[in-house]
Amino acid sequence: MRFLHTADWHVGKNLNGFDLLDDQQNVFKQIEDIAQEKKVDAVVIAGDLYDRSIPSEAAVCQLNQELYQLNLVDHLPVLAISGNHDSAARLGTGADWFARESFYLNTTLEAAFHPVTIADTEFFLLPFFGIQAVRNYFGDDKIRNVNDAMTRIVQEMQKSFSTDKHHVLVAHFFAAGSERTADSETLIEVGGLSAVATATLAPFDYVALGHLHNRDALHDDRIRYSGSPMKFSVSEADQEKGVWIVDTAPFKAEWVPLKPVHDIHKIKGAFADLVANSSQYPQDDFYDVELTDHERIPDVLNKLREHYPKIVSLHRTHAARQIALDHTQARRKQSPMELLTDFYQQTMGDNMTDQQVKWATDTLTAINGEEK
Repeated sequence: MRFLHTADWHVGKNLNGFDLLDDQQNVFKQIEDIAQEKKVDAVVIAGDLYDRSIPSEAAVCQLNQELYQLNLVDHLPVLAISGNHDSAARLGTGADWFARESFYLNTTLEAAFHPVTIADTEFFLLPFFGIQAVRNYFGDDKIRNVNDAMTRIVQEMQKSFSTDKHHVLVAHFFAAGSERTADSETLIEVGGLSAVATATLAPFDYVALGHLHNRDALHDDRIRYSGSPMKFSVSEADQEKGVWIVDTAPFKAEWVPLKPVHDIHKIKGAFADLVANSSQYPQDDFYDVELTDHERIPDVLNKLREHYPKIVSLHRTHAARQIALDHTQARRKQSPMELLTDFYQQTMGDNMTDQQVKWATDTLTAINGEEK
């Protein structure tokens, strides 16, 4: 069979205050088009359908509409699990009757041991779980960490393996050897360990993972992250987003890129140059701006937004020169003016001007006068 592997939709997420619902709808349409063009037999969504456990009403309406489109209009089986951002209880409402329409949404550990069979493949849908839930299920308090838990889980799943089928695990966790590269990812710590040993997953023909937003976070032919379908933070600006198209026999995984609706650009330069060159960049895209100016520019963010309306972060090159203050006895004996002068030099990489020194001196004198 052939299926599409995606994850981490995070419907309802915003990018530093900018609403992304319209962009997410556009990206969903691209995923739907790929599924139809590639003639897949099913769509796999490996967790984090929503961005938060209590999503907004608009986010709920949009996800419901998207799942309705895939499942009831396009007649594609959908296999999905809850991730660490989802509320398993809320997301799982209605799961019992969803399956009658080939919509398999699993939010409980117990259901993970009952595979969904489509064509020549058995899918085991393992939602994000806590260690205590695994202890309770197996009645074993000796399960101490995520690898103990996954070893028992995989052993239990193997009891349901059909010898004439391929076996796919759909899960949402941090796999050993993976690199966490995005600010928008929430690190999963389970039982003191955050990484599942990939060797534990060897019995499966393919593992469709969610959680990490970069498909290159792990390099393993049969254990893959799809990554998020769009960029959710500046740290993802250089990542290519897309989906995997997986064939089970013979095994093959093809990467299909998705086109960003409004891309994220990282730009650097002096204020005057950024303003002068703004026509080179799309106005509707998102921007991370690094200013190289030494001097303070009043209301600089709003001035830049006249040329780059969607600035999601603004920082200065010379702020990076800031170092920790030396809290030695000698430092404590310095005067407020000496401390201010040192702080300015460390922060801005330059000395205060004569006018700035005068302003600071006058202000400190006034403050001392008020205290007396």
